[in-house]
Amino acid sequence: MTLSLDYCGEAIDIDRLPFTIGRDADFVIDDNPYLHRRFLELLTDGHGEPMLRNVGSQLVATIADPEGRMEAMLGPGAVMPLVYGETLVRFQAGSTTYEFMIERASAAPVPDLTAPDDDGTATMGRIELTRDQKLLVLSISESALRVGGNAAAHIPTTAEAARRIGWKTTKYNRKLDNVCEKLANLGIRGLHGDAGSHASNRKARLVEYVLSSRIVTKDDLWLLDDELAAANGDR
Repeated sequence: MTLSLDYCGEAIDIDRLPFTIGRDADFVIDDNPYLHRRFLELLTDGHGEPMLRNVGSQLVATIADPEGRMEAMLGPGAVMPLVYGETLVRFQAGSTTYEFMIERASAAPVPDLTAPDDDGTATMGRIELTRDQKLLVLSISESALRVGGNAAAHIPTTAEAARRIGWKTTKYNRKLDNVCEKLANLGIRGLHGDAGSHASNRKARLVEYVLSSRIVTKDDLWLLDDELAAANGDR
């Protein structure tokens, strides 16, 4: 079994397990004070299969495969097997979102879990967003989309994101509530917290989900400038 970690275009071979990831760990991802000294740990189960464990006390990671077949949350204390050849890991620490890829050279082929349509083709059953809903998630995830994979991204404040598309904050907050409610009703966790939940956590979770499921991509970013131009009367 060969594991490697790809972060910001740098591939690191993992030559021993357990292997920790964090602010003061085997792999130091950043000196961000909001990041746990040891946040994630790569290890093996009793059969030698690779696992990823959240050894932090507060942060949550989103685990996904690049093809959008699987997306799950890894909370404190949780452990998840690494069954795919490539596994995307995203998480937020403070106002920054991070992403890296874990690659497993010896992974067995994973069957396609998508159901075929009547014509024999397969679809992922993607969630459809209205234009306003897509604009909202683009305004939050723009930084992550522009920096690409395996990098850190900024989560904008409500005022910054609303200004990016020329909306009033009241409209923005209403649309954010609508999007989160829509996704929560479809079973996406982490978007409707209790009264003590921070808005930034909800936005970070939204970014994690829409990027992991590819609801929006870099090709959609032109919509932001188009909407801002319309709001300013430039078209």
